[in-house]
Amino acid sequence: MGKKKLKFEDALKRLEEISELLESDETSLDEMISLYEEGTKLAKYCYDEIKNAELKIEKLSIKFEDENKTEDEDDELLF
Repeated sequence: MGKKKLKFEDALKRLEEISELLESDETSLDEMISLYEEGTKLAKYCYDEIKNAELKIEKLSIKFEDENKTEDEDDELLF
C-alpha cells in the first residue's frame, strides 16, 4: 500500500510541536538531536511546498494576464 502524502498543515503543526519540545527542559539530548533532524526534514518539505505553490500562482497569473490581453486586443479590433 502506498505511503500517504503529508499535508502542509500537518507538517507545520508538527514543526510547532518540535519547537516546543526543543525548548522544554524535559527533553534529553538524544531526543533533541532526533527532533532537530525531523524538524529540518519537515522544514525542507514546507519550503518546497511553498515554492511549488508560488510557481503555480505565478503560472496562473501569467495565463490570466495573457487571456485578458487577448480579449483586450480583440475588443480593440472591433472599434
